Amino acid sequence: MARTTIDVDDALLAEAAEIFGTKTKVATVNAALQDAVNRRKRTEFLDRLAEGGLPDLTGPVERPGA
Repeated sequence: MARTTIDVDDALLAEAAEIFGTKTKVATVNAALQDAVNRRKRTEFLDRLAEGGLPDLTGPVERPGA
């Protein structure tokens, strides 16, 4: 893990810690970063669903070798 120095708004950090239930600054920043990444992945997945990017799962189940 890399060590990085950043300036962080203390009030915003405290609010984020309350939201994520974290106790340290490092845990809070990591939780916020993970949340941002997860949010983007969910959005991309939902966009893919809306565009029909997944196979049709409503038809009969085909089992190999059956």
